[in-house]
Amino acid sequence: MIYLHVIAEGQTEKRFVDHLLAPYLGYDYCVDTSLVMTSKDLSRGRRYKGGLGNYQKVKKDIVRRLKQHHGAGHCFTTMFDLYALPMDFPGFSELQMIIDSYQRVKQFENALADDVGDNRFIPYIQLHEFEAMIFVEPGQLVFEYPDMESKIEKLNRVLDEKNIKNNPELIDEGEETAPSKRILKIIADYNKPIAGVNTVERIGINAIRSKCPHFDEWLKKLEQLKPNLHQQ
Repeated sequence: MIYLHVIAEGQTEKRFVDHLLAPYLGYDYCVDTSLVMTSKDLSRGRRYKGGLGNYQKVKKDIVRRLKQHHGAGHCFTTMFDLYALPMDFPGFSELQMIIDSYQRVKQFENALADDVGDNRFIPYIQLHEFEAMIFVEPGQLVFEYPDMESKIEKLNRVLDEKNIKNNPELIDEGEETAPSKRILKIIADYNKPIAGVNTVERIGINAIRSKCPHFDEWLKKLEQLKPNLHQQ
Protein backbone atom coordinates (compact mmCIF):
# COMPACT_ATOMS: atom_id res chain seq x y z
CA MET A 1 0.00 0.00 0.00
CA ILE A 2 1.22 3.48 -0.90
CA TYR A 3 0.28 6.10 1.66
CA LEU A 4 0.04 9.31 -0.36
CA HIS A 5 -0.30 12.50 1.67
CA VAL A 6 -1.49 15.45 -0.40
CA ILE A 7 -1.12 18.97 1.00
CA ALA A 8 -3.66 21.13 -0.81
CA GLU A 9 -3.84 24.88 -1.16
CA GLY A 10 -7.60 25.16 -0.65
CA GLN A 11 -10.97 23.43 -0.47
CA THR A 12 -11.21 23.13 -4.25
CA GLU A 13 -7.95 21.25 -4.55
CA LYS A 14 -8.82 19.06 -1.57
CA ARG A 15 -12.18 18.16 -3.08
CA PHE A 16 -10.52 17.39 -6.41
CA VAL A 17 -8.04 15.00 -4.78
CA ASP A 18 -10.67 13.31 -2.61
CA HIS A 19 -13.35 12.91 -5.29
CA LEU A 20 -11.33 12.46 -8.49
CA LEU A 21 -7.64 11.79 -8.00
CA ALA A 22 -7.84 9.23 -5.20
CA PRO A 23 -10.32 6.96 -7.06
CA TYR A 24 -8.31 7.41 -10.27
CA LEU A 25 -5.08 6.18 -8.64
CA GLY A 26 -6.82 3.04 -7.45
CA TYR A 27 -6.66 0.58 -4.58
CA ASP A 28 -2.88 0.52 -4.22
CA TYR A 29 -3.04 4.07 -2.90
CA CYS A 30 -4.36 5.27 0.43
CA VAL A 31 -4.75 9.00 -0.15
CA ASP A 32 -4.88 11.46 2.73
CA THR A 33 -5.62 15.08 1.83
CA SER A 34 -5.12 18.02 4.14
CA LEU A 35 -5.21 21.79 3.79
CA VAL A 36 -2.22 23.95 4.52
CA MET A 37 -2.45 25.24 8.08
CA THR A 38 -1.82 28.97 7.74
CA SER A 39 -2.32 30.07 11.35
CA LYS A 40 -3.70 29.06 14.74
CA ASP A 41 -5.25 30.87 17.67
CA LEU A 42 -4.19 28.99 20.80
CA SER A 43 -6.36 31.13 23.06
CA ARG A 44 -9.48 29.97 21.20
CA GLY A 45 -8.21 26.56 20.15
CA ARG A 46 -8.75 27.34 16.48
CA ARG A 47 -6.71 26.42 13.43
CA TYR A 48 -7.05 28.29 10.15
CA LYS A 49 -6.43 26.38 6.94
CA GLY A 50 -6.25 27.12 3.23
CA GLY A 51 -4.29 29.56 1.09
CA LEU A 52 -0.57 30.23 0.74
CA GLY A 53 -0.21 33.63 2.33
CA ASN A 54 3.24 33.00 3.79
CA TYR A 55 5.77 30.45 2.55
CA GLN A 56 7.52 29.91 5.88
CA LYS A 57 4.22 28.81 7.42
CA VAL A 58 3.60 26.52 4.45
CA LYS A 59 7.05 24.95 4.80
CA LYS A 60 6.58 24.50 8.54
CA ASP A 61 3.32 22.67 7.90
CA ILE A 62 4.88 20.42 5.23
CA VAL A 63 7.82 19.53 7.45
CA ARG A 64 5.51 18.80 10.37
CA ARG A 65 3.54 16.33 8.25
CA LEU A 66 6.72 14.66 7.01
CA LYS A 67 7.78 14.06 10.62
CA GLN A 68 4.42 12.54 11.48
CA HIS A 69 4.78 9.66 9.03
CA HIS A 70 7.88 7.50 8.66
CA GLY A 71 8.85 4.78 6.24
CA ALA A 72 9.32 4.44 2.50
CA GLY A 73 5.65 3.60 2.00
CA HIS A 74 4.69 7.18 2.85
CA CYS A 75 4.95 9.73 0.05
CA PHE A 76 4.02 13.40 0.02
CA THR A 77 2.96 15.85 -2.64
CA THR A 78 1.35 19.26 -2.96
CA MET A 79 -1.38 20.81 -5.04
CA PHE A 80 -0.58 24.53 -5.16
CA ASP A 81 -1.22 27.16 -7.84
CA LEU A 82 1.62 28.95 -9.59
CA TYR A 83 -0.75 31.91 -9.77
CA ALA A 84 -0.17 34.17 -6.75
CA LEU A 85 2.57 32.14 -5.06
CA PRO A 86 3.79 33.97 -1.92
CA MET A 87 6.66 36.35 -2.58
CA ASP A 88 8.83 34.72 0.11
CA PHE A 89 8.79 31.42 -1.83
CA PRO A 90 12.36 30.13 -2.43
CA GLY A 91 13.97 31.94 -5.36
CA PHE A 92 10.79 33.90 -6.09
CA SER A 93 12.35 37.03 -7.60
CA GLU A 94 14.80 35.18 -9.82
CA LEU A 95 12.40 32.49 -10.97
CA GLN A 96 9.65 34.99 -11.82
CA MET A 97 11.99 36.28 -14.54
CA ILE A 98 11.88 32.96 -16.44
CA ILE A 99 9.62 33.54 -19.46
CA ASP A 100 8.85 29.93 -20.38
CA SER A 101 6.00 28.78 -18.12
CA TYR A 102 7.11 25.15 -18.01
CA GLN A 103 10.69 26.01 -17.12
CA ARG A 104 9.50 28.44 -14.46
CA VAL A 105 7.11 26.03 -12.73
CA LYS A 106 9.68 23.23 -12.77
CA GLN A 107 12.26 25.49 -11.18
CA PHE A 108 9.75 26.51 -8.50
CA GLU A 109 9.05 22.84 -7.79
CA ASN A 110 12.79 22.10 -7.64
CA ALA A 111 13.31 25.02 -5.25
CA LEU A 112 10.52 23.72 -3.01
CA ALA A 113 11.90 20.17 -3.06
CA ASP A 114 15.41 21.40 -2.21
CA ASP A 115 14.16 23.60 0.61
CA VAL A 116 12.11 20.80 2.19
CA GLY A 117 14.88 18.25 1.67
CA ASP A 118 13.08 14.90 1.85
CA ASN A 119 13.21 12.38 -1.01
CA ARG A 120 9.66 11.23 -0.23
CA PHE A 121 8.38 14.69 -1.16
CA ILE A 122 7.15 15.21 -4.76
CA PRO A 123 6.02 18.85 -5.09
CA TYR A 124 3.40 19.79 -7.66
CA ILE A 125 2.54 23.36 -8.62
CA GLN A 126 -0.26 23.84 -11.12
CA LEU A 127 0.07 25.87 -14.29
CA HIS A 128 -1.30 28.36 -13.57
CA GLU A 129 -4.27 27.46 -11.39
CA PHE A 130 -7.02 24.88 -10.94
CA GLU A 131 -9.33 26.45 -13.57
CA ALA A 132 -6.87 25.61 -16.33
CA MET A 133 -8.34 22.09 -16.21
CA ILE A 134 -11.81 23.48 -16.95
CA PHE A 135 -10.50 24.93 -20.21
CA VAL A 136 -9.89 21.42 -21.51
CA GLU A 137 -13.65 21.40 -22.19
CA PRO A 138 -15.15 24.67 -20.88
CA GLY A 139 -18.50 23.85 -22.47
CA GLN A 140 -19.02 21.37 -19.63
CA LEU A 141 -19.76 24.34 -17.38
CA VAL A 142 -23.21 24.50 -18.95
CA PHE A 143 -24.34 21.59 -16.75
CA GLU A 144 -23.74 23.82 -13.72
CA TYR A 145 -25.03 27.01 -15.36
CA PRO A 146 -27.63 25.93 -17.96
CA ASP A 147 -29.00 29.45 -18.45
CA MET A 148 -25.63 30.76 -19.58
CA GLU A 149 -24.94 28.49 -22.53
CA SER A 150 -24.37 31.30 -25.04
CA LYS A 151 -21.91 33.08 -22.75
CA ILE A 152 -20.05 29.89 -21.85
CA GLU A 153 -19.58 29.28 -25.58
CA LYS A 154 -17.17 32.23 -25.60
CA LEU A 155 -14.81 30.32 -23.31
CA ASN A 156 -14.35 27.68 -26.00
CA ARG A 157 -12.51 30.26 -28.10
CA VAL A 158 -9.83 30.95 -25.49
CA LEU A 159 -7.71 27.98 -26.61
CA ASP A 160 -7.67 29.41 -30.13
CA GLU A 161 -5.64 32.41 -28.98
CA LYS A 162 -2.25 32.43 -30.64
CA ASN A 163 -0.13 32.38 -27.47
CA ILE A 164 -2.16 29.57 -25.86
CA LYS A 165 -1.82 27.07 -28.73
CA ASN A 166 -4.69 24.83 -27.60
CA ASN A 167 -2.91 24.26 -24.28
CA PRO A 168 -4.92 25.21 -21.14
CA GLU A 169 -1.73 25.32 -19.06
CA LEU A 170 -0.51 28.26 -21.16
CA ILE A 171 -3.41 30.50 -20.14
CA ASP A 172 -1.42 33.07 -18.22
CA GLU A 173 -1.62 34.36 -14.66
CA GLY A 174 -2.58 37.96 -15.39
CA GLU A 175 -5.00 39.69 -13.06
CA GLU A 176 -7.54 39.92 -15.89
CA THR A 177 -6.54 36.94 -18.02
CA ALA A 178 -5.90 34.08 -15.56
CA PRO A 179 -8.23 31.10 -16.12
CA SER A 180 -10.44 31.90 -13.11
CA LYS A 181 -10.68 35.57 -14.10
CA ARG A 182 -11.85 34.63 -17.59
CA ILE A 183 -14.57 32.43 -16.13
CA LEU A 184 -15.66 35.09 -13.64
CA LYS A 185 -16.09 37.59 -16.47
CA ILE A 186 -18.68 35.25 -17.94
CA ILE A 187 -20.14 33.72 -14.76
CA ALA A 188 -20.10 36.25 -11.94
CA ASP A 189 -21.33 33.74 -9.35
CA TYR A 190 -18.94 30.97 -10.39
CA ASN A 191 -18.52 28.55 -7.45
CA LYS A 192 -15.02 27.10 -7.59
CA PRO A 193 -15.20 24.28 -4.99
CA ILE A 194 -18.55 22.92 -6.23
CA ALA A 195 -19.16 23.92 -9.86
CA GLY A 196 -15.45 23.90 -10.66
CA VAL A 197 -14.78 20.41 -9.35
CA ASN A 198 -18.05 19.04 -10.76
CA THR A 199 -17.07 20.35 -14.19
CA VAL A 200 -13.58 18.85 -14.00
CA GLU A 201 -15.15 15.54 -12.99
CA ARG A 202 -17.30 15.58 -16.14
CA ILE A 203 -14.27 16.37 -18.27
CA GLY A 204 -12.34 13.48 -16.76
CA ILE A 205 -8.72 13.08 -15.71
CA ASN A 206 -7.66 11.31 -18.92
CA ALA A 207 -8.88 14.20 -21.06
CA ILE A 208 -7.06 16.63 -18.79
CA ARG A 209 -3.85 14.63 -19.03
CA SER A 210 -4.05 14.71 -22.81
CA LYS A 211 -4.04 18.53 -22.92
CA CYS A 212 -2.11 19.46 -19.78
CA PRO A 213 1.49 18.14 -19.98
CA HIS A 214 2.60 19.36 -16.56
CA PHE A 215 -0.42 17.79 -14.86
CA ASP A 216 0.25 14.56 -16.77
CA GLU A 217 3.89 14.60 -15.68
CA TRP A 218 2.79 14.83 -12.02
CA LEU A 219 0.44 11.86 -12.35
CA LYS A 220 3.18 9.82 -14.00
CA LYS A 221 5.41 10.47 -10.99
CA LEU A 222 2.65 9.31 -8.65
CA GLU A 223 1.95 6.22 -10.76
CA GLN A 224 5.64 5.31 -10.76
CA LEU A 225 5.48 4.94 -6.99
CA LYS A 226 3.63 1.63 -7.47
CA PRO A 227 6.56 -0.35 -8.99
CA ASN A 228 8.79 0.98 -6.20
CA LEU A 229 6.34 -0.41 -3.67
CA HIS A 230 6.39 -3.89 -5.18
CA GLN A 231 10.20 -3.92 -5.11
CA GLN A 232 10.29 -3.45 -1.33
